[in-house]
Amino acid sequence: MNRVTLAIIAFFAAAIVLYWQVQSKRNEQQPTTVSTVERPDYVADNLKSVSFDENGKVSTRVSATHMAHFADTDTTLFEKPIYHIYPDNGDAQWKMSADQGQLNRTQHKVVLQNNVMIDAITPKDPIRSLTTEYLELDVSTMIMTSPEQVFMSGSGFNASGVGLYADLNAQQLKLLSDIKGTYESK
Repeated sequence: MNRVTLAIIAFFAAAIVLYWQVQSKRNEQQPTTVSTVERPDYVADNLKSVSFDENGKVSTRVSATHMAHFADTDTTLFEKPIYHIYPDNGDAQWKMSADQGQLNRTQHKVVLQNNVMIDAITPKDPIRSLTTEYLELDVSTMIMTSPEQVFMSGSGFNASGVGLYADLNAQQLKLLSDIKGTYESK
């Protein structure tokens, strides 16, 4: 080997060593990004589900256009959910629908958001419908709450207020503040 060949080899060796050092420093400076996107354990489209209580009675019926379940948090997310609620007496009394819904089985809580509508199943009920943007339902106690504006209509009246507390088993419903209403006399 002559000097020119040795110089070329030395030049390329130095270039490789310098490139390696620059790359190793660049990798040390870049923070490691960990993907925090949680993937569902299973999904379903056009879902229909029935849940039973410990006595074998129907407690809820749910249908949704899309569902994703996350086992780590025991949370199920729904798109366009429709819930039929069965309080203690066993008859479906309310149909609840929304754009989005979430069920947390550990906390026994259903959260409905965006265009929440609650309709009475029986036409004889004094309250026919409720609308709001956010609603929580504790399925173990059948207590419904909302901190948002609520609009209510029934036979011969319309009412609105901020905040809602409803005990579906006792068939009691309260608007909490800023209550306004109109009543029709017969």
